Amino acid sequence: MILFNYETDFELSNESKTEQWISTIISDYGFEEGEINYIFCDDDYLLKLNVEFLEHDTLTDIISFDYTLGKLISGDIFISVERIKENALEFNQTFDNELNRVLIHGILHYLGYKDKDEVDKGIMRSEEDKCLTKFSNL
Repeated sequence: MILFNYETDFELSNESKTEQWISTIISDYGFEEGEINYIFCDDDYLLKLNVEFLEHDTLTDIISFDYTLGKLISGDIFISVERIKENALEFNQTFDNELNRVLIHGILHYLGYKDKDEVDKGIMRSEEDKCLTKFSNL
C-alpha cells in the first residue's frame, strides 16, 4: 500500500498514476509492495528530521526510513517540496520531473541501490532514468 501524506499545502496532481508507477517499479525489480508512506513537507520539517535522526545539520530533498524485510518493501519517505522546486531550477528540470526522480530515488534505496560514491551515484542515476521512462509511458 502506498500512501501520500501532506504536511504542507502541496498535493500530487495524479496520485493514482504515481501509485501505479511505483508499484510497477517495485514489481519489475522482483520485490513486493508493503506499506510505503510518502510525506511531503517543507525544508524546516525535513531539517528537523535530518538533525534529530541523522545528525546532519543541512537541507536535503529526501530522507527515507527503510523498514524493508526481505523482498517486502516498506518505509517512510519524507520529501521537501521546497528543495524539489529549487533543485528543478538548478538542474534545469521541470518540477514534476525532479519530483518523480526523488519519489523513485527513495524506492531505489529500498531496492538496494546506493549513492555514497561516484560509481554508485552513476548507477543510481541510470536506474532513476529507466524508471522515469516507465512513468512517461504509463
